[in-house]
Amino acid sequence: MKYTLGNGFWSRRILKVTEKMIPLQLSILKDEAPGTEPSHAIENFRIAAGLKEGDFHGMVFQDSDIGKWIEAAAYSLKLKKDPALEKEIDDIVDIIEKAQMPDGYLNTFYTLKEKGRRWTNLQDCHELYCFGHLTEGAVAYHQATGKTKFLDIMCRFADHIDTVLGPEENKLHGYPGHPEAELALYRLYLETGNEKYLKLSRFFIDQRGTEPNFFRGEWEKRGQINHWTGRPAALNLKYTQAHMPVRQQKEAVGHAVRALYLYTGMADIAAQTGDETLAAACEALWDSAVNRKMYITGGLGATAMGEAFMCDWELPNDTAYAETCASVALCFFARAMSRLKTDGALDDMVERELFNVIPAGVSLNADRFYYVNPLEAVQGVSGKEKGLEHALPARPKWFACACCPPNVARLMTSLYEYSARETGDGIVLSQYLDGTMDFDRARVTLETGYPWEGALHYTVEAREDQDVFLRVPGWACPEETALTVDGAPAEVKPEKGYVRLALSRGTHRILMILPMKPRRLYANEHVRHDAGCVAFAFGPMIYCLEGCDNPEPLWNLKADPDAEITVSDFRSELLGGVRVLKIPGYRRADTADGLYSEKKPVYVPQTLTAIPYYAWANREEKDMRVWVRE
Repeated sequence: MKYTLGNGFWSRRILKVTEKMIPLQLSILKDEAPGTEPSHAIENFRIAAGLKEGDFHGMVFQDSDIGKWIEAAAYSLKLKKDPALEKEIDDIVDIIEKAQMPDGYLNTFYTLKEKGRRWTNLQDCHELYCFGHLTEGAVAYHQATGKTKFLDIMCRFADHIDTVLGPEENKLHGYPGHPEAELALYRLYLETGNEKYLKLSRFFIDQRGTEPNFFRGEWEKRGQINHWTGRPAALNLKYTQAHMPVRQQKEAVGHAVRALYLYTGMADIAAQTGDETLAAACEALWDSAVNRKMYITGGLGATAMGEAFMCDWELPNDTAYAETCASVALCFFARAMSRLKTDGALDDMVERELFNVIPAGVSLNADRFYYVNPLEAVQGVSGKEKGLEHALPARPKWFACACCPPNVARLMTSLYEYSARETGDGIVLSQYLDGTMDFDRARVTLETGYPWEGALHYTVEAREDQDVFLRVPGWACPEETALTVDGAPAEVKPEKGYVRLALSRGTHRILMILPMKPRRLYANEHVRHDAGCVAFAFGPMIYCLEGCDNPEPLWNLKADPDAEITVSDFRSELLGGVRVLKIPGYRRADTADGLYSEKKPVYVPQTLTAIPYYAWANREEKDMRVWVRE
């Protein structure tokens, strides 16, 4: 499928990524960005290649940033040719090729810093994780340009891994501590047709958590020493989802990004092989993650301790971790699950991520980034007090652990892959991505003012009789959704979230109008942090209060539960262009005599102003709050 940008919400954001974020990230990876700590990622490869003298610097997984950036840049090249960008990638690939060992091994941390200790700490040290991201970059670059050098490099590395890891007696029976190789090997199999890579991906999934537990044996061999602390530490198998075989796992636990990458690989393999037990495990894990452990914004991983899921319903707002990478990973998982079934609920979750946490992870200028996405920020406390150091009130320029910015870039430049797909049943239009998508059987163009307006104008040029599936989002009432096909009204009776349209060969005009109105949302009674509170939404977007628009402190504001919420006209001058919500409510006006008082609080009328959550922290530093007292 070929995608051409349009002029709407998503096209403008994709352009911002291609024109600003990708060049900025390259300058950081090349240590050329003023005021930003050196990444040393490319420098590590130069040293490993013998092109420079020096030592390894950065995280053990520093190589992975290069893979993700190349993947994002490759998708950008698919959208628009850019010879200068292509040359930058080719130059990096030449360095990577020189850094590869004669046996195919490729990892700068072990080549430069831990010589002779390859494959001795799969749990902590990310060799397979780095392999995975470099491989995904190589596959994307091959698809974008047809060039094979990078793909050949990663195939040699994959072939080397296959000589070291596997079910045979003379191999290590290990698997990735940070899942990612599973996804990459699957994509490498699809790109090359080499069954060896599919088999190795499946081995990693099947082997995880089995007895004797590989990570426990590894941990005992190294004297129970943890790589990160350099000291003996207890073994936490849930952290790496290695506490039991994957088919027995029913609850999302441990490091959220690792978990969601693993689940993505499981769903890919289940769809490819028809493994029903693996598919059933994916269903249970999806249900656990999104129905009991996900924030209303789409954030996943509630605690900074291990960047992990907490127990069911435990979703604190000010200490929320909600790593940007976890929301990107949920999109991966949903796309893999869509290969098992067509279900609008999967695509609803992708939409929630795309309009909330993922864009919140990047400033409107595309030059600052959030790793963590709290649902409440308090000046002087957030980012400073113990236990809240991670919940920064302003986006940094970069991170020592810089996994999130290139992850967002590669998702955004490949957004067309999440927006539509051609299946045996027809063309499934799952996200409202403006522009033109050219499939084998049809060309589909969408013009829309979404998400600020509900009208979706499709032009479908069908090259043959064709079924087209339009998603009706879960937040939209079907009875209030209007649909016409070539000017004639059509029924809106979605099945599994989709309306099926049988189109004949030729050109058809389809208009779907979604009911765009503000909504109040309430948390499940088991979510103690949100009791007595309300959140606000407009279309797919969750809104928040920010101190720039409301009197602080925000915790002294209350929303009137019965008053009508109004929506402003589109304000092009505000936060890159938004519609704001006006919510009648109250403000606590008195001050107690001391720390505690018998004096009853007094509330006076106050109109609350809410902006889209993704747009917060783009003005002066102020308080922010998603859940509002009611």
